[in-house]
Amino acid sequence: MSVAGLKKQFYKASQLVSEKVGGAEGTKLDEDFKEMEKKVDVTSKAVTEVLARTIEYLQPNPASRAKLTMLNTVSKIRGQVKNPGYPQSEGLLGECMIRHGKELGGESNFGDALLDAGESMKRLAEVKDSLDIEVKQNFIDPLQNLCDKDLKEIQHHLKKLEGRRLDFDYKKKRQGRIPDEELRQALEKFEESKEVAETSMHNLLETDIEQVSQLSALVDAQLDYHRQAVQILDELADKLKRRMREASSRPKREYKPKPREPFDLGEPEQSNGGFPCATAPKITASSSFRSSEKPIRTPSRSMPPLDQPSCKALYDFEPENAGELGFHEGDVITLTNQIDENWGPRDWITFPSSDDLAKAPGTPGSEAPSLPLHGGSTDLPADMSSGTWATIGRSKCNPDFFFFF
Repeated sequence: MSVAGLKKQFYKASQLVSEKVGGAEGTKLDEDFKEMEKKVDVTSKAVTEVLARTIEYLQPNPASRAKLTMLNTVSKIRGQVKNPGYPQSEGLLGECMIRHGKELGGESNFGDALLDAGESMKRLAEVKDSLDIEVKQNFIDPLQNLCDKDLKEIQHHLKKLEGRRLDFDYKKKRQGRIPDEELRQALEKFEESKEVAETSMHNLLETDIEQVSQLSALVDAQLDYHRQAVQILDELADKLKRRMREASSRPKREYKPKPREPFDLGEPEQSNGGFPCATAPKITASSSFRSSEKPIRTPSRSMPPLDQPSCKALYDFEPENAGELGFHEGDVITLTNQIDENWGPRDWITFPSSDDLAKAPGTPGSEAPSLPLHGGSTDLPADMSSGTWATIGRSKCNPDFFFFF
């Protein structure tokens, strides 16, 4: 910057400080000029906000709008001619309907209706794209050009006018110390800038009919869009009504349930842990328990009744003393009576002694509790058989050998 330019910037800054801080008065502009300046300012604000709201009207989703702007910028950088379009909500809805209509299939009335509605929504999206293009060409672009060119030029003239006014006022206050020629040149430049700014504002305000024609183009585009939308929706409504009539005229299919297949529940389960009933081994009685021979295990055995106390052998036991009962692991013994009040599941268990006589319960001479004999042993005495009763003697066995039911 030259010395003269630096001096001019200093003059303007000094005058501005004097007006803002010191309260000095500058050259006043006429009322007509101020009125035009006010109208231009309002016009500039109106055009800027209408442009922003129109874009929001055509592209309401801010996230999609921002993504589209970014993609368009990338496309320009890469030199791509075709830019991606805005994802219309009607198009997204139509794709959703078509997808689910195909999944339901042609046998479904609802599926066919979804296909019809989806196709109509996609047509609406295409019409909406045409609206976007037409509004952009005939409304948005002209208004954007007004902002970028005419209004920007007016703002430039007004800014230049303000700078020359400050320079003229600074020199006018120092008249006598500033050469008259320099003061005259400052006045001429100020009046020249005022005239240029006033002319540009006047031209803008007088040609505002152009903005009216642009607004008319917006309304025409909307009317065309809505006419086509009404036509598409009318056709869709007729299709759906025709489908409803056809569906109501068709006879309804009655539901006939299929015959139930028999269900085999299998063997009943026991209540003790859910295990199925299994054949349980039983103790067989022999003619003499003094013998160390092991009881004979019969092939067919059944679980004892659950309403009687029972126990199952956990280990093998070999008789060691006279009167003891031998058994194998898994053998089941049913206990039907208690010798005295001290006998219990964890006390010593008494079993029939081989010295006792086999008697039926309730027969004369039966003074001790009785225990039924189980099994099919061939060693039973002649007067004893499986299921007869034997008198319980005092033969003892450790209860840890048994699992109690």
